[in-house]
Amino acid sequence: MRKAKQITFLGLMLAVIITLTAIEQTLPPLPLLPPNVRLGLSNIVTMYCALFVSRTSAVTLNILKSLFALLTRGHMAGLLSLCGGLLSICLIILLAAVFGDKISYAAVSVAGALAHNMGQYAAVSVLLAAPFVYYLPILIVSGTVMGLVTGTLLKVLLPVLHKFR
Repeated sequence: MRKAKQITFLGLMLAVIITLTAIEQTLPPLPLLPPNVRLGLSNIVTMYCALFVSRTSAVTLNILKSLFALLTRGHMAGLLSLCGGLLSICLIILLAAVFGDKISYAAVSVAGALAHNMGQYAAVSVLLAAPFVYYLPILIVSGTVMGLVTGTLLKVLLPVLHKFR
């Protein structure tokens, strides 16, 4: 991609991420799930970039997304977004490099969602100086379910996302 086109594309993808994050924050809590468990719709965009655009773009978008969380929701949100997002995108990039197109979008998404939750769990455990093990099953179940949802949405939205490139 030419430099100007790449910057424009990343700006557009960041705008989509911010819009999806804003929409998610206005949704009521999902039934049967604990507070603050979200779908992770913006992860569809970062997964798409990691799998189809470039690893650098995906990492850059994750960092910018974390900066946005820092500016709009405070230090803790920014830190948790960064820790979860970077661990998630690194695992997605690794899975894509190892398995290529032999791995499903759902599997990549679930792995990314679980890594995101574990990155946030690790950050909170360090900050509180005590792990809270009782919350791990909730993080695992919610990460699996939300990962399946976002992986399925990525597969459905691929024709639309490819048009942006």
